[in-house]
Amino acid sequence: MAFILKHGTDWNTTWERARAVAPEAFDATSARNLLAGDWEAIGKTEPHTLAIDGSQIPGPPKIGAADAARAVDAANAQHAEWTTVPLAERAERVTAAVDAMAEHRDLLALLLVWEIGKPWKLACADVDRALDGVRWYLGEIERQLEGRAPLPGPVSNIASWNYPMSVLVHAELVQLLAGNAVITKTPSQGGFHTLTLAHALMHRAGLPVTLVSGDGAEIGSTLVRGEGIGALAFVGGRANGRRVATDLADTGRRHILEQEGLNAWGIWDFSGWEELAAHLTKGFEYAKQRCTAYPRYVVQRELLPEFLAMYLPVVAWLRFGHPLAVEHEEDDFPDLHFGPLINASKAQELAEQYAEAVSGGAAPIARVALTQGRFLEGQDTSAYAAPAAVLEPPTSWSLRHSEPFGPLDSIVLVDTEAELLAEMNVSNGALVASLATDDADFAARVSEELRAFKVGINKPRSRGDREEVFGGRGASWRGAFVGGDLLVDSVTVTADGSEEQLYGNFEAYSRYPAT
Repeated sequence: MAFILKHGTDWNTTWERARAVAPEAFDATSARNLLAGDWEAIGKTEPHTLAIDGSQIPGPPKIGAADAARAVDAANAQHAEWTTVPLAERAERVTAAVDAMAEHRDLLALLLVWEIGKPWKLACADVDRALDGVRWYLGEIERQLEGRAPLPGPVSNIASWNYPMSVLVHAELVQLLAGNAVITKTPSQGGFHTLTLAHALMHRAGLPVTLVSGDGAEIGSTLVRGEGIGALAFVGGRANGRRVATDLADTGRRHILEQEGLNAWGIWDFSGWEELAAHLTKGFEYAKQRCTAYPRYVVQRELLPEFLAMYLPVVAWLRFGHPLAVEHEEDDFPDLHFGPLINASKAQELAEQYAEAVSGGAAPIARVALTQGRFLEGQDTSAYAAPAAVLEPPTSWSLRHSEPFGPLDSIVLVDTEAELLAEMNVSNGALVASLATDDADFAARVSEELRAFKVGINKPRSRGDREEVFGGRGASWRGAFVGGDLLVDSVTVTADGSEEQLYGNFEAYSRYPAT
């Protein structure tokens, strides 16, 4: 079947729409940085390859250490002024920003489709979750701030590329509502145009936001250790998280470091295969490029035939490909589970890791052909990866303790409860885990021993939003937990200056001075 690009969704048209909405934030070909309340045409722009079709566009305008230091100074000045603004006025400005983003919701979503390859429905959900979540905080913030005050300095945000709106912008708006200025680094791998447009709308609403682009190796330490920063919020992998934690070590600074973990489903004494199939199908959304994906299944050996009879049709049925490929120009957006991975290097890495597992003795039980995807004629598909799975990978496998961050699953067989626990806890901490079992006593007993922050019984767990708390166990998280009241607590201090204990994982200390 031949596919074409949906009418009016090409990159050039999308780019010009963004420029028309916020001309102050974009040059003729690239985005700008936002410092001290002004959009500045500074930084080095290099070509950036879009994973969706391999085409090249100008990348983010990367600044150096000197401009990063200037951005921190400017954010400190904005913070001093913002802390004097009454809550009612802060809420009005945040509401104005949310309303402006809601007005341009479809454009923000289309930028996400192009920049990070999200299918249309998932891109819309990313924007909607951000805005709906902030609306909840607007209704709760007066209660949440009772007896609390802003931090002594702005919040610095270093976030991953996969959820620019529902994780990053959502958190920023709550930080602002709580009385803090914010400074944010755009992810280099994608999402920088979406964030530029979102921050232009936030800036127009009178919010003290700073948005800069740059390589972590060059400006990361400045954004972590910069003089006056009140707290750091980081989302990313463990390797970068360790570097950030090292930078933080002697600062005593508040931090929220959300890192990866190998989330696992455990299947034991179970019969509800149809319901599990629905959960696993949904779990492939966005090619499992999220911190709460489940790429590992720990299965009771005697249940393997039933598990495979359920799992293999799920994998074979998944819909993937170019998120804007349609049969006719006016067709609706295709309903896909996932599009490309974030770049071609990641797709190649997954292919190599699959081959590594098989060469080490794993059984290659599933490998969907890339040709089953939905693509434009002649398009570059190097960033796409079809679903694959291996059974019993070797213990020396590079993904033994790590998440693949893509549609590559592993299945491990166990014979005892102790083995199941050991295999589910193999990564020294995870954000979520789930048990599929008919035995309620088993579920209650084993869930207490799982090193995951959230445990689902016959259902998956997710990051959640609004009042739901989120955190991690072990190496998957450091610092304050967030969500609901705890998100506000993490970016505020006691109004009377007394010490407090924050809820979370802290390695060297668990109490922070209020000033």
